[in-house]
Amino acid sequence: MPSIRRIIPRPFRLPLRGALRWGRASELSALEHVLLEVELSDGSIGRAEIPPRPTIYGETLGTVLAALDYLSPQLVGLEVEDTEAIQKVLGNFPNNPTAKAGLDIALWEAWAHSEGQTLWQVFEPHHPRVRVSYILGIADEAEMLADAQTAYAAGVRVLKVKVGRDLQGDLSRIAALKESFPDVALYADANETLSPEEAPAYLQRWSEAGLAYVEEPLPVGEVRARQRLRRAAILPLIADDSAFTLRDLWRELQLDTFDILNLKPARTGYTQTLQMLALNRAEGKKAMVGSQALSSFGAYQTALMAFQEGVSEPCELAFHLKAEGGFCSFPPLREGWLYWEDLAGCRFDPQAFERYALHV
Repeated sequence: MPSIRRIIPRPFRLPLRGALRWGRASELSALEHVLLEVELSDGSIGRAEIPPRPTIYGETLGTVLAALDYLSPQLVGLEVEDTEAIQKVLGNFPNNPTAKAGLDIALWEAWAHSEGQTLWQVFEPHHPRVRVSYILGIADEAEMLADAQTAYAAGVRVLKVKVGRDLQGDLSRIAALKESFPDVALYADANETLSPEEAPAYLQRWSEAGLAYVEEPLPVGEVRARQRLRRAAILPLIADDSAFTLRDLWRELQLDTFDILNLKPARTGYTQTLQMLALNRAEGKKAMVGSQALSSFGAYQTALMAFQEGVSEPCELAFHLKAEGGFCSFPPLREGWLYWEDLAGCRFDPQAFERYALHV
């Protein structure tokens, strides 16, 4: 079997049309990510996009490169199908989620190419289409509506609104969106900004305003409060920050703190994402897939997981619409839906990538 020959990180910078703001102070104005390339002994190459998020995972471009420097000598020489050995190496290196996820995804693609296939051929779909959502950051009303209009024109019919800093401001923006886009479904991401005391009142007002569900309204440490809030059944709760890993998910399932799991392959890779999805499905929970603010290439690789059994809710696969350019041709949406058949033509474009590559 082919073995791992080389692991090559290639940083890049992709500008955004406007900044994405969320939580209490986080802001993203450009995608400063790493394109990871894994080459096997038979010449097959796999790629993945690594998105450092300092305020979420504590990873920066520098720590990602350092993590890859540390892991590469332990992985080079291993057979690509020796998943037990590969996962042992990754498992023995705590934290650094997006660096390890990128390695996992790139290895999956390298293996697929060594078998003469693409990832699209490897992951058979459970359903033929997926509803796609678009993330709106915290912004003034005019900026938000302009961003929403761009997404709507591109075929998006579900919007995820960042909330939690200001209830009246949230309600005003939600009302403006409902008025401007009456056929669009809305849900919210509060990014852990509420206290247990204020959360019920906020959720009640958001529910009355027409939101479908809300993601992580409480700090992750407030486990019992999340449990109580879920039992109150004001709005369905989405687990994201509270379920970073398979171990986290098992804890949340035992305490029954959520209704919908937001899976993000960019932080868990394919191997752990599939394990988490299987566990979540076995426990009767719903799931969606998030793209972690990726380019069109990362969105494509993430989209493959959105078609797996157990994913039932709209998936965040449209962030690339906010980017000024890209190096993978993502298929157009059709009245809010992404179709499996349309993903077949997605390919990494090396010439386009060079326009955004950083030589560090």
